[in-house]
Amino acid sequence: MLGSVKHPFPNPDFSSYLLQAQASGAKIIGMANAGADTINTIKQASEFGILQGGQRLGGLNIFLTDIYSVGLPAAQGMILTTGFYWNMDEQTRAFARRFGERMGGRMPTMVQAGDYSAVLHFLKAAEAAGTDDSLRVMDKMRELPIQDFFARNAKLRPDGRMVHDMYLAQVKAPSESAGPWDFYKILKTIPGEQAFQPLSQSTCKLVKG
Repeated sequence: MLGSVKHPFPNPDFSSYLLQAQASGAKIIGMANAGADTINTIKQASEFGILQGGQRLGGLNIFLTDIYSVGLPAAQGMILTTGFYWNMDEQTRAFARRFGERMGGRMPTMVQAGDYSAVLHFLKAAEAAGTDDSLRVMDKMRELPIQDFFARNAKLRPDGRMVHDMYLAQVKAPSESAGPWDFYKILKTIPGEQAFQPLSQSTCKLVKG
């Protein structure tokens, strides 16, 4: 890492920070912000010609809706990680179709898909446990396998963290997109054991006593 800089929150003008990053010569400019700040950063990076100069943006907290807001011309080439992409396979597309029918054609983000998956797993566990007692349901949630449209190779650890595969993705160029909301190319699957903090490093009282 060549350097870092902090900005106020919220912040409408990222010109000075982007120019510093551009001058650093870094291959990838990482963005550790979110929401409107991330959207402004991406838009202004495009306006300054940073992408055209060969540098790429890397998003640490990017959602599909952020890319929708800025558009592919400005965001193309960005590297990011995500826990879910609606157009990854038939299972993800089937959920996305049902979601889109209720949401005016919008596709689900990883948070929306993850919330649905979590609630569904809770309901399955409560049914299997035959009770809504929280401790017994949690035991059943850890016991039952977690494998659905969102969670791949997943498990619920004793500290309460649900570990699952993550994905390294790149934002498509406009010419690569097959249609609305088709924004990502999945470059690599990151196994959950590599993507999340190891249980041995957890400070949770459930495992540390």
